[in-house]
Amino acid sequence: MRSFQVYNGGVKLFFGVNSLEEAAAYLRKYSRVLIITGRTSAKLSGALDDIIRILESSGVEYEVWSKALPNPTDELVAELVEVYRSGVFEGFIAIGGGSVIDLAKAARVVVAGGGSVREYLYGAREIPRTQPFLFAVNLTHGTGTEIDRYAVVTITETKEKLGFSPGYPDVSVDDPKYTASLPRRQTIYTSLDAFAHAVESATSAKASPYTEMLAEEAVKHVIEYLPRALEKPKELEYRYWLLYASMIAGIGIDHGVTHYGHAIEHVLTGSRPELAHGAGLAILYRELIKFFYEYSPVVMSRLLKPLDPSLKPIREDSAKAVKAYIDFLDKIGFRETLSDYGFTVGEVRELKALYFKLVEKRYESLLPFKLQWEQVESMLKNLV
Repeated sequence: MRSFQVYNGGVKLFFGVNSLEEAAAYLRKYSRVLIITGRTSAKLSGALDDIIRILESSGVEYEVWSKALPNPTDELVAELVEVYRSGVFEGFIAIGGGSVIDLAKAARVVVAGGGSVREYLYGAREIPRTQPFLFAVNLTHGTGTEIDRYAVVTITETKEKLGFSPGYPDVSVDDPKYTASLPRRQTIYTSLDAFAHAVESATSAKASPYTEMLAEEAVKHVIEYLPRALEKPKELEYRYWLLYASMIAGIGIDHGVTHYGHAIEHVLTGSRPELAHGAGLAILYRELIKFFYEYSPVVMSRLLKPLDPSLKPIREDSAKAVKAYIDFLDKIGFRETLSDYGFTVGEVRELKALYFKLVEKRYESLLPFKLQWEQVESMLKNLV
């Protein structure tokens, strides 16, 4: 399991076991930093203790803010901005998964540019070029946010879950040992999030041979190593390759972006924040695989070969592809539906306005094909 460095956009990423020690020099330049974490994951993983040890040995002052939550909101961003401004800090250290790092990305934009995060989400303010330093220690093998420019924030009042491009962390760390403490469900959710990143970056309107190559590699590793990691969760080799898949899928969406899967999932989790992002995607893909395969059978047949080597690059194999995906979900024990999170058939109808607002408008240039609302409504009803 070799350690190495990756450069993408504006971030320098250190990958591998004990890679935090290699990146530590970047923390010693500062005198006072704000550490952002969730309630327990940073401590359980060991990453928080390692960061504190490095800071204290270097004479760097710090404060720990442990209020980050899944699916961060505009209200939480505002609270974090106030904490940062009142503490006279020089930069952020985000220790967590996608929600924690996205929260830090969003907060530092507001710290640097003023206003509220809503203005940046709606495009009313430009992203400031100069922002506080951000050091990200990633704890999951799913979002890829440690290597890409994106972040997602939910506006509490309107239930809009919106993505925007606040910029890259300055330095990131991907150490598989920090993912070994992931609970079983989060291991599944985050890995299937990476799977979705790969598929969408290879089939979007901005896909390229580059994103297809990354996607093929990422999907192969998720399919091979997720079942192994569930069987032996402390085995670092399995976590290493899942983290690698997540990282390169993150580079994939940085170049090829996402489309229908993430767009519709944002509608769902905007309405139900308790629905984990990866779980929402995994549920949606039971229906979406068909549309993706029919639109791009050549690319999808290559991506899904690890699930079913007999798949052919023809539209008629879309049903076989769906079956292969569902069989894989059964193999890893994922059987959740939208009804498990309180969705009803009646509520699906009420999502129409939010769907048009979030999908039709914001994702229009990224969608590789057109789905009518009636198709989406039928799909969601099947998943309840």
